[in-house]
Amino acid sequence: MNDAIFKTDVYHGHIMQSSLKIPKKRIAIIIGKGGETKRMLIENSGCKSININSETGDISISWGEIGSYDPLMMMKLPDVIKAIGRGMNPNRAVSLLNDDMLFELIELKSFVGKKANQQRRIRSRIIGSEGKIRRRIENLTNCEITVYGGTIVLIGDDLGLPVASDAIRKILNGAEHGPVLKRLENIRKKQRIDSRSLESIEIKEKSLGFEHLVPGLSNITQRRNRKLKSFQPNNDEDLSELMKLNDDEKIDWSEE
Repeated sequence: MNDAIFKTDVYHGHIMQSSLKIPKKRIAIIIGKGGETKRMLIENSGCKSININSETGDISISWGEIGSYDPLMMMKLPDVIKAIGRGMNPNRAVSLLNDDMLFELIELKSFVGKKANQQRRIRSRIIGSEGKIRRRIENLTNCEITVYGGTIVLIGDDLGLPVASDAIRKILNGAEHGPVLKRLENIRKKQRIDSRSLESIEIKEKSLGFEHLVPGLSNITQRRNRKLKSFQPNNDEDLSELMKLNDDEKIDWSEE
């Protein structure tokens, strides 16, 4: 079954999205026990209502009047519904509503055609024994990955999702697991090193000043600042007295 693109219409001044269909066996999942999943999607997206035809799997969304909802949510909620329809747990799929999360759907028929036995074989390559390959890709890219029927659904940020998608496509095209996972590990290490470097630069920019270049000067500067807050000199003698070093204060001007 092909997922249709949402069609947007105006009905009595309200924006309506329609033309999405999910598999019948996933209807109960998207509704949830007592309608809890549907309510969660409405509350998190800010839409007015989600209407699900339990006989056909057709879905439409009402967003209310223009300006009463977040346009980004209007773009993202259909993909959340697609992800749930294609096998993803609703609690994982709803993470797509976060601003920095992206969605991708890969169709297996693009790689092996429509034959069920070929799709079954290639699904097993992505999942791996007891799900180890899929989990490894998830852990190395911080992505959510679901393999269901003839599709693979990915949710991740702008760093992880392209890397995960590239790895999966390589495996679908016949690449060995070892080199693909090794490349992911190298990319992950580089990202961690880059992240630590940026954090170090930020800390240095915030903390370093001239007083840190001279041993002892930083502590004395802090003491002088405390004195200045409680004492304002009236003449040169008072200022000279204020600037004198205490017996336990010392500045070392020698080179390190």
